[in-house]
This record gives sequence, structure tokens and C-alpha cells, in this order.
Amino acid sequence: MNPRELRAFCLSFNEAVEDFPFGPEFSVFKVLGKMFALTALDARPLTVNLKCDPDDAVRLRAGHPELIVPGWHMNKRHWNTVAAGGGLPDRLVRELVEDSYDLVVAGLPRAERLRLDRP
Repeated sequence: MNPRELRAFCLSFNEAVEDFPFGPEFSVFKVLGKMFALTALDARPLTVNLKCDPDDAVRLRAGHPELIVPGWHMNKRHWNTVAAGGGLPDRLVRELVEDSYDLVVAGLPRAERLRLDRP
């Protein structure tokens, strides 16, 4: 997955926006103000921080050492840093981004979740 594809995929989710609260080099993708992905799109290698279920996070790290590691500058229990620019299948990277988005949405207040479900 290249930076353009990662950015487009993150923005494809309902109500997803790109923000730059940490400076212009870090793209933060949010849903209704809550972060689900953080990346430096110009960095090489391309990595992305993604929210993850704690049990899944440990399993993924064990199954893909050096490609999925504890989240850089994040809560290591709930966030992984994923090598998006090679090594992992694009399909897996997409699944992990979608899982991150879904976890963040699940934590939103009910009224906001319902608003996301409307066409």
C-alpha cells in the first residue's frame, strides 16, 4: 500500500476526516473527533498507528514481528504500529484500518453511532 492509497482508504469511511494536530508531517484520521489512524505519509518506511483490541494486538505482533509492533508514542496495549508500505498484504492492512475505525466508532456515544449509520 502506498501513501496515496492509505490516505484514500482512511478517508473512505463515513465521517472520516484528516487533521494535522501534531504538525503538517503527521496525518491524523478521525471519525467525529476521535482518532483511528496516525501516519507520516512521507515517511519511509510507511507505517500507520492503529487502534486494536488488546488480545488481537498481542496476537498480531507475535504473528508479524517487526511488521506490527506496539504503537509508537501510543498506549501500547491498545495501539499497534503497522508497516503499511510493504511486507504485509494490502488486504491485511485494510482490515486493520477498518478494525481501528470500527473500534473507535463502537466507543462513541449511541447518538453519534446512530448518526453514522444514516445514509
